[in-house]
Amino acid sequence: MSCIVANRCAQTFVRVVAVNTTNAFGGKRYCAKRRTIVTKEEIFWGWTTRTFSSKMLGTHDFKRIASKVLTEENLGLPLEPGKKYSVSIEGNIGCGKTTLLEYFRTSQVVEAIKEPVEQWTNVQGHNALELLYKDPSRWSFTFNLYAQLTRVQMHTKKHEKPVKMLERSLHSTRYCFVENDFRNNVINGLEYAILTEWYNWLIKNHAVNLDLIVYLRADPKVCYDRIKKRSRKEETCVPYSLLQDLHNLHEEWLVHQTRGKLPAPVLILDANNEYNRMTEIYEEKRQEILCGFV
Repeated sequence: MSCIVANRCAQTFVRVVAVNTTNAFGGKRYCAKRRTIVTKEEIFWGWTTRTFSSKMLGTHDFKRIASKVLTEENLGLPLEPGKKYSVSIEGNIGCGKTTLLEYFRTSQVVEAIKEPVEQWTNVQGHNALELLYKDPSRWSFTFNLYAQLTRVQMHTKKHEKPVKMLERSLHSTRYCFVENDFRNNVINGLEYAILTEWYNWLIKNHAVNLDLIVYLRADPKVCYDRIKKRSRKEETCVPYSLLQDLHNLHEEWLVHQTRGKLPAPVLILDANNEYNRMTEIYEEKRQEILCGFV
């Protein structure tokens, strides 16, 4: 169900050296470093691994997935007392991102920030999201320029609570949606280059860092059925092929990491389950999702 799990523990007076934790994957064992901190007040991440569903469309042998996700860059991030954390909820259209944010929105430690759909559907009277779905070749470049701006606004919004939870991020806009438009010839080479330079400038000049990515991993068919049930006006034109493409791009970015170093560790949850089971998963992984808070 989850590929990476983070546990948060309080350290006591005794100095503890780094240790290794191991779990089995398909007959082999993988090690994950646990970083410890010696003061009583400070805390640390302890990373372990558990089995993950391999029945989803587009999934490969779990041993190969683990070798990509469980890299040194993803391990051993220490929690800092008093620090505020940013968590991005990523996944396909219809995977359950809004549901997860709504579930944790009432938590005393969470400030949930949904996708700025109201901004996208009313840009000084223009419904940019509806235009995008109706005529992507005409409006994708325009929409993605504006989408990246609104993503930065989400990232940089000040929050008083310890955990700011974002519905998607600037990074998924670039590596999933802009990339998909370019691969499908919806935007041309010049437009792709401009959007890439715009993204590179934004990440260098604005605070768009993340502390954790929660990937709600769902079969495109499950997402398609959910989209049809919720019947949002702007999504009536969403083709199944788009969901397949976006699923593959999320896999490339977050699982196989072919797009380079990730901006944060990844917690992968099986989002194919119905609502009641998903709420159980949220509780099981509550401490991990909330960066150690409960």
